[in-house]
Amino acid sequence: MKRLLLDILICPVCLPQENILTCHPMDKDGEDILSGSLQCGMCGSVFPIQEGIAFLLPGASSSNHELRSKYEESSFLSSYLWSHYGDLLGDVEANTSYAEWAELLGYNPGFSLDAGCAAGRFTFEMSNKSDFAVGIDISRSFVRKARELMINRKLQVRLREEGVIEREQTISLPHSWKGDKVEFIVGEVQSLPFRARCFSNLASLNVVDKVPFPLAHLKEMNRVARKCEAQFLFSDPFSWSSEVAREEDWLGGTSKGTYPGRGIDNVSSLLTGERCELMPAWKVDRKGHIWWKIRNHQNNFELIRSCYVKASR
Repeated sequence: MKRLLLDILICPVCLPQENILTCHPMDKDGEDILSGSLQCGMCGSVFPIQEGIAFLLPGASSSNHELRSKYEESSFLSSYLWSHYGDLLGDVEANTSYAEWAELLGYNPGFSLDAGCAAGRFTFEMSNKSDFAVGIDISRSFVRKARELMINRKLQVRLREEGVIEREQTISLPHSWKGDKVEFIVGEVQSLPFRARCFSNLASLNVVDKVPFPLAHLKEMNRVARKCEAQFLFSDPFSWSSEVAREEDWLGGTSKGTYPGRGIDNVSSLLTGERCELMPAWKVDRKGHIWWKIRNHQNNFELIRSCYVKASR
């Protein structure tokens, strides 16, 4: 974990109070803390730093455990690595969704946040749009692989072909993506371990329908966003599931309740301040959709339409 993150990290257990964390490094390599701990002086919570990764999950009750464990499976890791980096592998079936999302963001100085970063592709993309980019995800395996790419600039991946047959390929990062401008941590997008108003660029891609409390995630993104000179890219397929969140907590996909109708319309109204939930209000600059693809094996792909809102304030 890069030392510069210490200035913006807070205890996720104590939220909404923002209590600082004290770092107790055990092993360092220049500006990188390889092992140690982060401790909250108020609640006493201790968060480990292992192999350069800070683990800032707020507790056992904060997320759906089945959902967490699913994203640790090797099959999911393979699928997401291909989805994020298939174009860098020269795969003719690869999608260009992450490059398309990146085109929607302009350069904006300061820190960027990629919430639910998975294998890290968009975090690298955001590093070219700002001074520094942070990716956060609940999956340990995703974050480990993203950091491995950050450090080594290469990563060997095993892609399922059929049944138990796999092929091995190597992802190589473009020269324009600088490892010293990114960092990845394990954490919860509904309890972000960051100070308020510290990010100028924010992204939430295909996350809001994967968390138990979608509105809590949006409120957290709004809390850590700067009050002005900020941009926010939100995109989601709105594949609501009662296995992930209660129907009454969905931000769309129902005909009754607090948020009836389409998810993209409700998120847009939340951002523009019509419901006074996310203040100060954002201005919607652009809306649309991008096709996102996941590869399960060489003969099985999922094609997903992810609806986006690009906003600024």
